[in-house]
Formats: sequence, structure tokens, C-alpha cells
Amino acid sequence: MRQKTGTKNILFKKMHGLGNDFVIVDCRRKGNSFNIDQIKFLGNRNLGIGFDQLVTISTSSKNDISAHLNFWNSDGSESLTCGNATRCVADLLMSEMNREELIISTGHHEIKCKRVNNELISTNLGQPQINWDEIPLSRKCDTLSLPLEGNPVATNMGNPHCTYFVKNIETHSISKTGSETEINSLFPQKTNVQIAEIINPTTIKVKVWERGSGVTLASSSSACAVAVASNRLALTTGVVRVALDGGNLLVDWQEDGVWVTGPTAFVFAGEISEEALKI
Repeated sequence: MRQKTGTKNILFKKMHGLGNDFVIVDCRRKGNSFNIDQIKFLGNRNLGIGFDQLVTISTSSKNDISAHLNFWNSDGSESLTCGNATRCVADLLMSEMNREELIISTGHHEIKCKRVNNELISTNLGQPQINWDEIPLSRKCDTLSLPLEGNPVATNMGNPHCTYFVKNIETHSISKTGSETEINSLFPQKTNVQIAEIINPTTIKVKVWERGSGVTLASSSSACAVAVASNRLALTTGVVRVALDGGNLLVDWQEDGVWVTGPTAFVFAGEISEEALKI
């Protein structure tokens, strides 16, 4: 049976960056809002659409800002930034506006975005925050060697990250390490978690656990956090290739911030029925 289009149905686009997937709702012309129960329902891969994050696009009051983004994890919790989602929206907006560069604002900061080689999208997630109170941590300690088993590194890339460097990534469970570390009392706002293996001075293999979403195939902010942590430990140098389960991202820590470059993919467009949101 063909679904009847309703006037109150909400249009969306499904995109992903290396398997890190998003439902994107454009609210620039028609404002839409979602409560926690609705977000959790939509994020359910059996009952709803399924996503790592829900993203809404709003207009900005600043003339030089193309749009403002808000992000929610599949458990309904809000996030101030999402690198891969920002790259996906930047791809949409550049095509819409026929531009090769633009600026998008998030709850964390303003992000410069540009198209590279006519196919990849690069974003500047800003300078990392590395002091204990910037992560934030619940108590003062060395962010290069946290008082946890494995002595991981803490980094804030608009959201908190905790990176474990190991000799053989295949002998460690990201599900176990991620679920336990995310809710550790050292992180009052919870944390994203990565397990990383240094392959050579310019390549890192990484597995990712995102707070509020769980295991994910890729994460731009996680890739940046790992590259920054490995640079601080003098394990890598220059442009770093971060090999994630979903594919590769290139991370370059420059004077103006941390740039991350990679592909984006449009999957499909659809409508969220008004009936589905009556929960």
C-alpha cells in the first residue's frame, strides 16, 4: 500500500560518513522539534529509521554562517558537535549553494568546511582542549596518562574523548572498554572512547565507541582526538591516516585547528510520518 503524504510529515535525508550514519532534518523553512522519546524511537534500527545521530539544520543570524546544526545521539542525549555529520551537511549545503567553501556553526564553535578534489569534504574542528578541566574530568590529573588501567589520553574536540593505545587492537574489545569507560566517574559528562594501534608514524588503526550511541564504524571527532593524542605522545607526526572500521580519514593538526578529511555518502530521502511521532 502506498503511504499517503501528510502535510505534517517531516522530510529527512539519510547520509553517512564511512558508515557513521545520520538522519538530517532541514528546519530552515519549517521548524521541527523532537522530544527524547521521539529521538529514541527514530534512532531505533528496528522500529524507526536508525542512526548514530539525528541532525537538524537551522538558519543562522550571522551573514557569514551558512547554517547552524544541532545533534542528538540515538539514546536521546544531546551532543555539541559531530564531525562526520557536519561533513555530510556541508556536502549538502555546498551542492545547494554551488560553493566550494562555507562555515557552519554548532553548539561548540564555528566550523570551516571545504570540498577537496571535488569529492572529499574537509572540516576544521578547531584546536583541541587538553587541560583536565576542559575535557572535563571530575578531578585534576595528567590528561596524557589518566589514572585508569591502560593510562589512556583525554582530549576534548568539542566533546570529551578517551583514547587507549594498545599493541594489538584485535585483542581488545571496544564494546567492553567503551561501555565501561563512557560512564566512569572520571568523566562527569561521559566520554567517547577509542582503542588505537600505531601502525607507523603516519597511520593509526582505530575502533570507536560513541557516548550515547555505542560502537560506530567511524567518527571524525574521534579520529581527530586520536591523532592529537598520538602527536602529544610523539607517536605520530604530520598528516595522519586514521583507519577506522568504516574506512579512512585524514587528520592534519595545523595552526588554525585540526582538519579532518574524508568521503560522505547520500543514502536516501524520506518522510517521518506524523503518526509515528505520536509517542
